[in-house]
Amino acid sequence: MPRRSSTWVDIRIHLFVIFAFSLVLMLYNIYVGAFGFILLALLFVYGRERCQDRERALEDYYNNVVKNINELSNYAIDNLPLAIMVLNYQGRLQWVNDEFARWLGEKPEIGIDVKNYWENLDINKFWDMEGQFFFSEGKKTYEVKHRPIISFEDSHGLMVLYVNDITAEANMKHKYEMGKKVIAYVQIDNHDEVLQGLNEAERTEILVELNQLLDEWIVSIGGFIKRIAQDMYVAVLDRRALNKMIDEKCDILDKVRAIHGANKFPVTLSMGIAVEEENEVNLAELGDLAQAGLDLALGRGGDQIAVNLEGKMHFFGGKAKAVEKHTRVKARVVSHAMNEIIGSADLVLVMGHHNEDFDSFGAALGVARMSKYLGKKTYVVLSDITTGVQKFTDILKEYEEYDDLFIHAGEAVALMAANPLLIVVDTHIPQMTAAPALLDRIENIIVIDHHRRSESFINSPLLIYIEPSSSSTSELVTELLMYFSDDLELTRMDATALYSGIVVDTKNFTVQAGVRTFDAAAHLRRCGADPSVVRHLFRSDYESVIAHANAIGNAQMYKGGLIVTICPSTQNAQITSAQVADAMLRIEDVRMSIVLFPLEGGGVGVSARSTGEFNVQVIMEQIGGGGHQNVAGAQVKDAELEDLKAKVVEISSKYIEESEHK
Repeated sequence: MPRRSSTWVDIRIHLFVIFAFSLVLMLYNIYVGAFGFILLALLFVYGRERCQDRERALEDYYNNVVKNINELSNYAIDNLPLAIMVLNYQGRLQWVNDEFARWLGEKPEIGIDVKNYWENLDINKFWDMEGQFFFSEGKKTYEVKHRPIISFEDSHGLMVLYVNDITAEANMKHKYEMGKKVIAYVQIDNHDEVLQGLNEAERTEILVELNQLLDEWIVSIGGFIKRIAQDMYVAVLDRRALNKMIDEKCDILDKVRAIHGANKFPVTLSMGIAVEEENEVNLAELGDLAQAGLDLALGRGGDQIAVNLEGKMHFFGGKAKAVEKHTRVKARVVSHAMNEIIGSADLVLVMGHHNEDFDSFGAALGVARMSKYLGKKTYVVLSDITTGVQKFTDILKEYEEYDDLFIHAGEAVALMAANPLLIVVDTHIPQMTAAPALLDRIENIIVIDHHRRSESFINSPLLIYIEPSSSSTSELVTELLMYFSDDLELTRMDATALYSGIVVDTKNFTVQAGVRTFDAAAHLRRCGADPSVVRHLFRSDYESVIAHANAIGNAQMYKGGLIVTICPSTQNAQITSAQVADAMLRIEDVRMSIVLFPLEGGGVGVSARSTGEFNVQVIMEQIGGGGHQNVAGAQVKDAELEDLKAKVVEISSKYIEESEHK
């Protein structure tokens, strides 16, 4: 017998048993049997009616349960603390729950655009996808979970959105974020230069004015500052104060720059700022990060703020020119250190940046002379040689001492030695070097450069010598050669190469040429530097002259004194583009000139110049380059001329607009 038989089946079984007994009784007594059959019939009718009543009762019960469940489900959906809505591909409401209506204060019409209520909700960003995102509308913050719905009525389908109001949590998180610790190291870049030649009363007046200005500034943003040395301060802020400082465009730099004494030297500041992140660094580690930021700001020439935010360095300011240091104490110390490091090496490799110019080439020859003086096996690693540098290497072929000195990147990578040393000149950006693969293979690295330090830097060099105030890397190397050894003598061609590097980067001693620049040039002339060779190197061919004229003729002027052009492809496009950039800067009302040109190995080169009103270095850094405030450039691989031009114009125009509204 089945375990789950219905009640009616059970009754019918019992009736059958009674029927059998009645049939047996009929054999013994017909009247008793007849009575049994009558009773059987009555029981049959009664049982069937009872079963039917029971089935009707169960059906009513089931219907009631289903009804209650539907009502409860609808009630639960309508009263969830979430706004639920169904949208079509046009962003129009197809269904909403009551909670959404309560948020709005009114029942929305079906078919109305959801942007009528939430303008910042863009369905195109998540259409036909399952996921989660956050958005803000007014003072409210919402968490949205979304998933697509397959609809047979609409070929585009539908989207269901579950929206949760997380304003309270967001406000709490914002309060926590704004309360994070911030440490700043503040240093007067040119303390000695500003106070030089002033009497005690004038010095005191400047320092008092500066301290008062810093105190007023820090109070206005809600921080604390304390002077810890003659030219050094430490400030403690929170994230809210830092945001306020950034919103004000770090105008403290401009206010400080307005302070000067009788000698007319403006005061400039540099700051290194570190912000507490999620890894919960202690104050000591935060201080180290702030110091690293300050070192980076000073390495870029000063008068700027380096802020370490979320593992990325952000820079503000940098309007003032780097002040030339009149002392060569650092050069002497670095020279002696290089003497010891080179002396302990088994192999010395020297390289500059990709597509070498005369400054990179001259500096490399000067450093190679140091190494060869100490009897070390020395190679200068070159990338694709430009026409100008090719002229110089052709001249050097006449001299036996330069045989086997130059190698290409592929040959350098194949060289092996027990203790190799790599000296990088005229760049500090890994991807811009002549042979980036060497940086991963060689542990001991020295960096010598005159460009303002960028965020991208060669990893863990043994020695760093960066002087943004210097005119060129050739000038720095010349000073190092002066102190390297009393017995070291430069050859005529070494001196000429270094001299050509200085001439190129100073535009014939007209740009960023200080006292030390002329001292270095005078030393090179005493060593035999030949200006006639330099003039030969700088002569332009007919094709370059035509390209120069075409580039200027096709230049476009933009708002704010920006002029941009493209230099046609020539054998020496890099030099020609630099000349064009310099020439366009002499046009009336031009404040910034930018020239783009095709690189010989593919990609696009950029030369940028300014009159001093704008910092072209920060513009070039945004496309992977660098340089100085007034002279900068970049080499962008896998880029198209017109696309990069549009990007450069956009970045430059935005920079000019922000500078003028500051």
